Amino acid sequence: MLTEQAIRLPNGVTLRYVEQGPADAMPLILLHGFPDSWLSYETVLANLPSPIRAIALSQRGFGRSDKPDGGYHPRDQAADLADFMKLRGIPRAIVVGHSMGALVAQRFALDFPERVAGLVLIGTFKTLRDSTELAELIDEVSKMSDPIDLDLVRAFQASTLAQPVADEFFRTVVAEGARLPLSIWRAVLKEVAAYDDFTELSQIAAPTILFWGEHDNFSTYEQQQELASEVPGAELRVYAGAGHSLHWEEPRRFASDLANVVRTLERDRAARHPLKGRMRA
Repeated sequence: MLTEQAIRLPNGVTLRYVEQGPADAMPLILLHGFPDSWLSYETVLANLPSPIRAIALSQRGFGRSDKPDGGYHPRDQAADLADFMKLRGIPRAIVVGHSMGALVAQRFALDFPERVAGLVLIGTFKTLRDSTELAELIDEVSKMSDPIDLDLVRAFQASTLAQPVADEFFRTVVAEGARLPLSIWRAVLKEVAAYDDFTELSQIAAPTILFWGEHDNFSTYEQQQELASEVPGAELRVYAGAGHSLHWEEPRRFASDLANVVRTLERDRAARHPLKGRMRA
């Protein structure tokens, strides 16, 4: 049973997170998408091998983390992660991000390259500036008053899926989305809709893998190919039959893929630094 912990950043924002695995292992930091929390990785965490150290965060505004009025640009969220790692004494980590969290992970790799041992992006975007679906969602949310319409949350979460997930888990992610006040929905969607870092991606130095579901309604295969081509040495892996939230649909497979990423990066690190390779990062 995971125990949620809290940490107060220097900027005054308190984040909630969970952690499992040996403290001396290379950390795998998991960043959720919108409108989720660390619970979106609950089934992945349950399937990770015990030697893997994993930390799943609820980013500012989400889950039971603080919900300030501002600071929802991916650059702000990336700065939160840098502060979190400093407070936890983590010099480098493998950073995993889904959807909105993938944009934060990309920004983190650009702004803090020395802190990233590897980068895993799930259902990331080239840009959402021209997304009519997102524009319609923003317009719909702008006309609402608290609390958020539960049917809208349920429909939005369902739109990220192409395969069934357990009913209990789906109820959890719907409840996490419904937890957010409309002010957070509006603030985050505004930043995500305007964000575009495509021309900067060639500066990412970390080993990078993009995971994409074949039936992702938010990004095309061609866009994923463009993204993978822009990031030096990046690899694109496609989950046939999966949707935008492929790690919800196939948590066991995704956990296995993550474990292999960790092992590969640790093996490569040991080969480059034989003496350091005898110790855990």
